[in-house]
Amino acid sequence: MIKLATIAGSDASGGAGLEADLKTFEEYGLYGMAAVTVIATMDPDNNWAHKVFPVEESALRAQLETVFKGVGISAVKSGMLGTFYAVELTREYVSSYKIAHYVLDPVMVCKGAGEALNPELNSAIAEKLLPLAELVTPNLFEAEQLSGLGGIDSLEKMKEAAGLIHGKGARHVFVKGGAKLPGQNRALDLLYDGKDFVILEDDLVKTNWNHGAGCTSSAAITAGLARGLSVIDAVKAAKKFITLSLKAGFALNQWVGPGNPSAWRSENLFK
Repeated sequence: MIKLATIAGSDASGGAGLEADLKTFEEYGLYGMAAVTVIATMDPDNNWAHKVFPVEESALRAQLETVFKGVGISAVKSGMLGTFYAVELTREYVSSYKIAHYVLDPVMVCKGAGEALNPELNSAIAEKLLPLAELVTPNLFEAEQLSGLGGIDSLEKMKEAAGLIHGKGARHVFVKGGAKLPGQNRALDLLYDGKDFVILEDDLVKTNWNHGAGCTSSAAITAGLARGLSVIDAVKAAKKFITLSLKAGFALNQWVGPGNPSAWRSENLFK
């Protein structure tokens, strides 16, 4: 059995974070484990307002010891880290155990358009984790933060940001969310390996039920790499996976709805 892990936050509603990751790993036929960095809750009495509760450093280290030393893994992804010690512990374990297949999903919480909630933490993620990443999966906002390039509003700027992020150490850069570019009506993403740009397009799924899509996408890529796929093939499979998931999305309650990762089963390449 192929074993892999996620270092990420727990979403109490189950749609994103490590819950989305573990569901995705299962769909790929893999054994997933999790080290919880933060616990995210939502208040049904206050319009689904979010709160985040970090897991203390000693508890996070104990989880990482269980996963990396006690069991062993073929691949790992990180999602919301939330604290400086979570960033440092992720760096320590990925580096010490020489994990080749490390996917960095640089989850960044923002106050509003173009404003990072914790720019110092984002800088630490870029400095300490990008050099370890086989692949980093920023959306447009996160690509702006990692590259320092503001106002990504065209494919050319997506390429420029990918080049800048690659220059900071990541071996492959997968910039998501090109559908938000002006005039774009396709789901457009960009993969860069330091030499070539690959543009990946698919039908744009117009849905409000997309909670956890970014987590699911990066988890699917990690699972593909763990199964031995090349980066480009892992990304292509993940793009198919997330498209099917979003097409089958559903309302969880009046505020939010996730995709449905089990939609993959009808076309699973790994049966």
